[in-house]
Parts: sequence; C-alpha cells; structure tokens
Amino acid sequence: MIGLPQTTTATQFAGKRRRRAAIPLRDIRYFVERVRSAQLVPRPISSETVGFGHSVTLRRGDGSIQEYRIVGEDEADPKAGSISFVSPVARALMGKSIGDVAKYADREMEIIGIA
Repeated sequence: MIGLPQTTTATQFAGKRRRRAAIPLRDIRYFVERVRSAQLVPRPISSETVGFGHSVTLRRGDGSIQEYRIVGEDEADPKAGSISFVSPVARALMGKSIGDVAKYADREMEIIGIA
C-alpha cells in the first residue's frame, strides 16, 4: 500500500546487519591477500628496452605524442598516463627499444623515448 511505512522483520534486519558487517571483512581479506602476494620489483637499470616501471613516449599513427608509465594493476590510471603491465598497450611495448614500432589491435605506435 502506498504511504504506509515499510516494515522489516527481525530476520531480514539481522540479515542486512550480517551483510553490512561482512563488507569490511571482505575488504580486509582482499588487502591482506594483495600484500601477501605482492612482489618487489627493482627499478629498471637500463632504459634501452621497455619494461615494468618505465615511462615510454610514443608517436601514434596520426602523429600525436603520448606518454605512458607502465605500472602494477592497482596503480593503473590511464587518464593520468599510467597503464597496467598486463594491458594490451603495455604488452605490445614490453621489450621494444627506441625506434621500434609496436602494434596492438589495428594501431601502430613508434617508441621515441624510454625513461
């Protein structure tokens, strides 16, 4: 009926409380597992080939210049210029050198800088 207050049974209320209480526990389990499985990756010594942690400057097929930093999955923010090492773009760039052309999907990108 319209206008009447919504009622919740004690069982429904208890279920809602359990679900709400489970959220922080789920988050804690997630972060504990992320910390447990984290791997420390040394800073790249060489800037001769693209690898994890590098910043890569690219010239796209249309002539535009773009720079990406290759980071871990949790750090990736493409709008800010950081991409995950498992992304299609990063996978196409890994192991390449300045002057190489990387291809992904139907796009080509020339590597013009590695830092």
